[in-house]
Amino acid sequence: MKRREFTGITAATAAGLAMGIKTSGAKSPTGKGKGKPNILFIMTDQQHASMMSCTGNKQLRTPALDALAASGVRFERAYASNPVCVPSRFSLQTGLMPSAIGMGRNGDSGKSKVTDAMVARSIGPILSAAGYETVYGGKVHMPKQFNRLANLGYRNLTRDQRGGLAKACAEFIKGPHKKPFFMFASFMNPHDICYMAINDYNRSKGRAPIGNLDSRICEGLLKKPRTSGDVKAFVDKHCPPLPVNHNVPENEPEAITTRYTNVRQFRNYARDKWTETKWRLHRWTYCRLTEMVDEHIGVVLKSLKDAGLEDDTIVIFTSDHGDMDSAHKLEHKSILYEEAARIPFIMSHKNRIPKGAVNDTHLISNGLDLICTLCDYAGVEAPKGLSGASIRPLAEGKKVSDWRDSVVVESQNGRMLRTDRYKYCIYDSGANREQLIDLKNDPGEMKNLAGDPAFKTVLEKHRKLLQTWVKQTGDKIGARYVTVT
Repeated sequence: MKRREFTGITAATAAGLAMGIKTSGAKSPTGKGKGKPNILFIMTDQQHASMMSCTGNKQLRTPALDALAASGVRFERAYASNPVCVPSRFSLQTGLMPSAIGMGRNGDSGKSKVTDAMVARSIGPILSAAGYETVYGGKVHMPKQFNRLANLGYRNLTRDQRGGLAKACAEFIKGPHKKPFFMFASFMNPHDICYMAINDYNRSKGRAPIGNLDSRICEGLLKKPRTSGDVKAFVDKHCPPLPVNHNVPENEPEAITTRYTNVRQFRNYARDKWTETKWRLHRWTYCRLTEMVDEHIGVVLKSLKDAGLEDDTIVIFTSDHGDMDSAHKLEHKSILYEEAARIPFIMSHKNRIPKGAVNDTHLISNGLDLICTLCDYAGVEAPKGLSGASIRPLAEGKKVSDWRDSVVVESQNGRMLRTDRYKYCIYDSGANREQLIDLKNDPGEMKNLAGDPAFKTVLEKHRKLLQTWVKQTGDKIGARYVTVT
């Protein structure tokens, strides 16, 4: 599946982890334990890859993230391990695919099979043992066994997920440090966009909007257009246009309806009932929430500069997954379309990572590759048996001849495999179970080529690649349906 053997956590490997048996896996150079850099990891929630003005998106302004990208490298082909919160966040901490614990969706959290060995080999304990002060602030939202930060080797900075998190991070950065630090800053937004469709559906049923803070922030932004006197005029003047891939694609897998939109009625309501005005308001609100979190990130990055720590600190930015952002008449996440699965990924290290670089060649998995990258910078070996690899050589502009040729994303009822040009998805049920997209000629994923005889060879190749991955990684969930008969 890639030039370097891209194997994963098989049943045998998982047993090896639990017993401490050595198995083959990604390795990082072992350092001497001196002069280790600080590491600042910043994560947003539900921000798709194009939601930064540095990507050419003219509908919003993200000066903090733009400046970070200008100071380092932005990876264009980065994907989450699963386009929903809890599974993705589990991967980010462990380097394992969510299926390794039987997880496909947030609701699987309580029954997920997290072992003590997985916890011990997660980021916090590894970097703590490597001599780092490990701190965590903001949103957690991980499998039940992972939700106590003390168990994960972190000191909790704050549970605030917005401006209070930015302030707590800045105060910590400016404080005295006797040893290098690893900070995991987990911001909430632009996740609050979820509540526009939920509340709109509630209103259609005569129910009140949700009363939590997330909902109130979303509703607060929407108050401006709703009280403008003429919502349509506001939309025409201020809101982004519909994307070119707004319509439902040709031969879309039926499972997207039966397994994803039908199970949450507000999703069906938005897809079937929303007007162009509603969709454009959704896009406008999503932009404003992204600008809000960019401002918070700017506070953190400024504190790093003010403390004189830019030379000594690696900054990594990503998101746990994306948002459909009205593509294919969908909002929210979960589905294997690019808007939900592809995420931003930026790395910056002054005088070590080239400035203003854009890598549009290499396929990145933030969930699989993060832990290997952190171990590389910390000068310790990554846990045995992992599928990921350190992104450090790519970020530093070094030639890497054995990088992966494909990357896999899981979802609750489907699997996706992306190669250089094509993207293959298969779902567990329904008509048109398979989906093959030529991303070079159809980046908006509007035409399903799985049934086109001209692409039979391409389809079979991608089937085999995914089937091999599922077998090698011991993905018991995917194994039930990825074989086509």
